[in-house]
Amino acid sequence: MIVIDDPNTFSQHQPGCVATIGKFDGVHLGHQLILDQLKQKAEALNLPALAIVIEPHPEEFFTSDPSACPARLSLIDEKLALIESFGVDFALVLRFDKQLSELSAEAYIRDILVNGLGIAAFIVGDDFKFGNKRKGDFALLKREGAKHGFEVLESAAYERNGQRISSTYVRDCLEAGDFALAEQLLGRKYTIKGEVIKGQQLGGKIGFPTCNIDPRRLKMPLLGVFACYARLDEVLLPAAVNIGFRPTVQAEGGALLEAHLLDFRGDLYGETLEIIFVAKVRNEMKFDSVDALKRQLEEDIARVRELIISESHD
Repeated sequence: MIVIDDPNTFSQHQPGCVATIGKFDGVHLGHQLILDQLKQKAEALNLPALAIVIEPHPEEFFTSDPSACPARLSLIDEKLALIESFGVDFALVLRFDKQLSELSAEAYIRDILVNGLGIAAFIVGDDFKFGNKRKGDFALLKREGAKHGFEVLESAAYERNGQRISSTYVRDCLEAGDFALAEQLLGRKYTIKGEVIKGQQLGGKIGFPTCNIDPRRLKMPLLGVFACYARLDEVLLPAAVNIGFRPTVQAEGGALLEAHLLDFRGDLYGETLEIIFVAKVRNEMKFDSVDALKRQLEEDIARVRELIISESHD
């Protein structure tokens, strides 16, 4: 997949395309259905399939406190890798900034979709809003499409038990610790990938060494203690993972992701680990002493072993 960040450079690669647009947070089954629709239409017109990925999310741009926005399910590099895995030919990372937010809906269509990408067909939801003050809508796209010679198609929707699959639905499942349902909505287990960084090494001092992983998020989509696998290259290592603020030993600071790899010893600083979530063990707790914390960690690790063994036998 070829990734571009300026629609005006697309003509260097192709004379036109079939496109869709979105934040694609999580690239869940609803997104995947749209990507399939995109590919089918592109193949019918013998044109490349292009996904426009909005970055950052508009709500993050407009707020003075990005941590108050919905937690990110996936970061831009994770989104692009997933989109590529579904056979999309091009991705335009459309930078949402002051200039784009002030662009009129008509200019948005003319400059980005028509003159930039040369779209032959555009696939969007009927509730899609765009342009300055969100004045652009599906009806305007249809009118402008007739004028400029491109087709506007309503994106397919994926429902489960009568509820539309959305990034919000996935976040709610993760927050509730329902990883089985989250896996159904995503079409895969939920994961967080990051580099192992130097921490305060407090876990090692109390007998539970951990890998501190930089999740690169202002806000985590889940908090607590979890049974997980940590993927290192192609090796899966059982892990007890804590995501939280460490209230027993840390007075302030952002949420951390710490993975205690069961029966593993070694220096992983600088390595990239992918944390694969299996089940929730408990919510984060504050303990009266470090000894009480250690006793709970022993119970957590025993529970993680049980859950990992159970999951491996499913």
